[in-house]
Amino acid sequence: MDDMKVTAIGYEFRAAHAAMQRYVDQNLLAGFSSAVLISRELADVTCIGWADKEAGIPLRIDHIFRVFSNTKLITSCAALLLFEEGRFQLDDPIERFIPQLANRRVLRPDASTLQQSEAAIRPITIRHLMSHSSGLSYGLLDPGTLIFNAYKERKVINPATTLGEMMDVLADLPLIFHPGSSWEYSIATDVLARLVEVISGERFDAFLQSRILGPLGMADTGFVASDPDRLVAYYAGADRFDPTKLGLVRLDDAPYPGAYRRLFPRQNGGSGLVSTLPDMLALIRSLLPGGPTLLKPDTIRLMMTNQLPEGVWIRFPGYGELQGKGHGLAGALTLEPSAFDHPNARGELFWGGRGGTQWWISPKSNIAGLIMTQREMGHPFVVEFKRLAYEAIKRES
Repeated sequence: MDDMKVTAIGYEFRAAHAAMQRYVDQNLLAGFSSAVLISRELADVTCIGWADKEAGIPLRIDHIFRVFSNTKLITSCAALLLFEEGRFQLDDPIERFIPQLANRRVLRPDASTLQQSEAAIRPITIRHLMSHSSGLSYGLLDPGTLIFNAYKERKVINPATTLGEMMDVLADLPLIFHPGSSWEYSIATDVLARLVEVISGERFDAFLQSRILGPLGMADTGFVASDPDRLVAYYAGADRFDPTKLGLVRLDDAPYPGAYRRLFPRQNGGSGLVSTLPDMLALIRSLLPGGPTLLKPDTIRLMMTNQLPEGVWIRFPGYGELQGKGHGLAGALTLEPSAFDHPNARGELFWGGRGGTQWWISPKSNIAGLIMTQREMGHPFVVEFKRLAYEAIKRES
């Protein structure tokens, strides 16, 4: 794997490696792997710990991970390829392509039933979908709420159904806010995957293979593991409410029995892929200047521009509003670094997956990076590694 050779020499990442090794030794992580780029050159790559702790299989750079929501970057790129061809405009109403999403209704703030709603003041646009400002929800992060229960009861996220059938289920479900007025992490990227199918006339996986995975040489990325023996074991923390509690619990059937070992009807654009460190590195490198890019430079700049209204920040149940964090067309944006971010992270585009994977691109600092682990999110190891990576680059620059 020539692309995984360190060519940017002289950067010292020992502090970052030691911090992650400590988490593996404490049984907070089974394994940890990462890659850091300066421009397009690899400045650091590491693999620590185990692909399968119980079987004693060391983690290698060719191991396959469940990337969950890091799928969203690939789906967003797929949609933007069609945007570059003039197949749609960002402010086109989605109902032009997916009629089931026309005539949206919005839950009233005090609603106790789904019927307590009002007509949406504007249609959902493709820009809203790409920035998670559509008013759709996920049915994952806010248990007990009216919309969470509705998504669960209607089985919005159901591997036995197609993306087209998912649109039928969404047809009569209300939004949680008027499109373009707020932010909510949602199934919007799955809707984008369906948009790709409708416009291209291809099944989503076929489009990805012909336009992204094949051209970039991402041979181990797909909805089914190319080699099941290289699929890493998957773990959760010992206590979901206390991520610092030592210990791991193995989850063999996550997110559902048979996932990634055979093809299911649902090809989720928001969470369906598996990938490797080299494959994801190829994608990230293709979005950086200094060489051939997957998307046009103007499209990449647009992708990294905040799409949310002034004063609207991303937010999550249990964490509240994350001041200073906006959202572009393919991930969140650090507009103002928080106390947890490195100061040089200003302008960074990033996103993470439920299974402990994350990517980031920082144009102002001229670095990008990837983290691949197999622990359900909750522990702040990602924040620590990124701070130490920024510091390693800063010290030598």
